[in-house]
Amino acid sequence: MASESLTQPDLNQEMGIALVALQRRNKIIQQIKIAGVWVALVAVLTGGLLLIRIEPGYMLQHYNIILQGAWTTIYVSFVSILIATAIALMGSIARLSSSAVAQGISGFYVSLLRGTPLLIQIYVIYLGLPQIGQQLTESGFPTIGRMFILDAIPAGILALSLNYGAYMTEIFRAGLQSISHGQREAAIALGMTQWQVMRRVILPQAIRIIIPDVGNQFIAMQKDSALVSVMGVWEITYLANRYARRDSKYMEMFLVAAAAYWILTIISSWLQGRLEKRMAKAYER
Repeated sequence: MASESLTQPDLNQEMGIALVALQRRNKIIQQIKIAGVWVALVAVLTGGLLLIRIEPGYMLQHYNIILQGAWTTIYVSFVSILIATAIALMGSIARLSSSAVAQGISGFYVSLLRGTPLLIQIYVIYLGLPQIGQQLTESGFPTIGRMFILDAIPAGILALSLNYGAYMTEIFRAGLQSISHGQREAAIALGMTQWQVMRRVILPQAIRIIIPDVGNQFIAMQKDSALVSVMGVWEITYLANRYARRDSKYMEMFLVAAAAYWILTIISSWLQGRLEKRMAKAYER
């Protein structure tokens, strides 16, 4: 009996290790099966496209042109998500403040930007603001007037930042409100100021909740950045459309563009998953 009681923990440990190994094996097998389904679907899709006389050779010859536009897409999206995050943080704090002015301004901003199409906002910033700038210049304020005239890429970044900042304001607000009010009261009782409470107590916990949604917004922004092509920005959609018109190869070029966006989405999703796992491990410590 004594020897059995001594070996029981070892047996439990071995059974636990075997169970974990079995779960990993089953997970790998499931992933292989899913990959097989993906390969089959891609093969069926490719076969269907070949039946309608799509020219793979043309697509292979011009995919590098689309890759050139991908760098512009990544740059515009990355800068825009950084600015949108800063706007969303300020907007969410304003939404939660006790100031009627701050609440009114942030509420109006969120309602206006979420209630109008992104494409209209792009046109207003790129084509409408120069009209105001011209009027200011004619009125004797040329320096201020020039500030309203933006090049295509800065105009696109501004439009995406303002639009996504409005949506992300609500995400940040929900994340900040998810932290229990008792922690705020405890921190204030310890003598912390409101800013210290936000920086040291609320934000570190809220960021863990907010990050996944910010990642989803970045993935969506990469696709919505296609709208800046209307201003002549040489990103993926613009280049695909340009060569499609030149050679009358619309299906080929837009399929290559779609594949480029798909690959960017897959990479961004993978990076987001890695970041979430790292943050989860850091939080557990």
